[in-house]
Amino acid sequence: MTYETKPRIVIVGAGFGGLAVAQGLGRAAVDITLIDRQNHHLFQPLLYQVATAGLSPADIAWPVRHLMRRQDNTRVLMGEVRAVDPARKVVMLAAGPVAYDILVLATGASYGYFGRDEWAAHAPGLKTLDDATAIRRRLLLAFERAEMASNPAEAARLLTVVIVGGGPTGVELAGAVAELARRALVRDFRVIDPRQTRVVLVEAGPRLLANFPEELSRYTQRALERLGVEVRLGRAVTHCDAGGVRLGEEAIRAATVLWAAGVTASPAASWLGVAPDRAGRVPVTADLRAPGLEDIWVIGDTALAKNPDGALQPGIAPVAKQQGAFVARAIAARLAGRAPPSQFVYRDRGLLATIGRKAAVISYRKLRLRGWPAWWLWGAAHVYFLVSLRNRLIVVTQWLWSYALFERGARLITGTGASGVRSGAPESPDG
Repeated sequence: MTYETKPRIVIVGAGFGGLAVAQGLGRAAVDITLIDRQNHHLFQPLLYQVATAGLSPADIAWPVRHLMRRQDNTRVLMGEVRAVDPARKVVMLAAGPVAYDILVLATGASYGYFGRDEWAAHAPGLKTLDDATAIRRRLLLAFERAEMASNPAEAARLLTVVIVGGGPTGVELAGAVAELARRALVRDFRVIDPRQTRVVLVEAGPRLLANFPEELSRYTQRALERLGVEVRLGRAVTHCDAGGVRLGEEAIRAATVLWAAGVTASPAASWLGVAPDRAGRVPVTADLRAPGLEDIWVIGDTALAKNPDGALQPGIAPVAKQQGAFVARAIAARLAGRAPPSQFVYRDRGLLATIGRKAAVISYRKLRLRGWPAWWLWGAAHVYFLVSLRNRLIVVTQWLWSYALFERGARLITGTGASGVRSGAPESPDG
């Protein structure tokens, strides 16, 4: 295939996958347009620490323009995609169309509520910095309102946190919220005792961390329970509102409900006119292209991709990064007239989850690690994959400070609802 000018590569999404494609083509004779609806690249694996006041937003996010500043073949646009027209080869933004010769969709996913989208207002998910700061605000406002509550029942509701979903995000949130209440806040209040905070982790399946070996799932449950977390397995949420949740016949009154169960992919399938799977993902070919569309690649959480043995590639950062690097190589080979790689195979980098201070689990092939050694390896791995040296130093310093003194320095209540705190409110803590 020949082009009248430099090939125009449009990448939608500046997450792990999209950024890997752009960086992999950094020296190619192409014109790259990198589009994202946010102006920053986010290190999502540590997002829960922003939500629980362990880190500040700037510790885990970097402006995309700054990351691309030395890559002269790349233009960055902040905008939200409304549609894709494969026939005309244009991506439609609110500001107008962007033409492409080759398109890469790396648009990620959001949490799904199993057809009950109205629950999202009462049980926010955790995918963006806005989500994290909103959750932090809810959590901290609940403690402030409990301090002023005259009714013990209302104070108990304000000090109850329900987390829905027993995957890595739910487990990490539950452990971090328990430690926030029982360690970091314990001396900050005079009326309430934050150690009385009730943290409930709800999982519809038979065990936590379903993708991990069973022995690590059992260890995770025991470790959470030692932190004071109530673990409810085999229980699905049947109702959710401002007053709390219902698990079948059991009602749990809670001011804060957090959602970490199930994901729904971006609208990429509908943009392309492709039948999605149940989670909205685009079923891709072995080389990660959209079916029947040879100029469009789909990667990351947006793609339903499988290894040659039929195993589904998980929606985690290492997969997206490897897919992005593969697509960059495939595009470079195609433009050079070489045969592109025919099949992407995910090289397993293991599964990691932290449970709390000095507790984590790691599964890598036949290796099983848990407890304190796993916690240090988990921390080292996450620091290593942070984008800049500055952020690595900041995060390490924050963690060492928290480890030594049981403090969390990012306990700021900002944004709408930060003023006019009142107790006895019937609505959610953001109300």
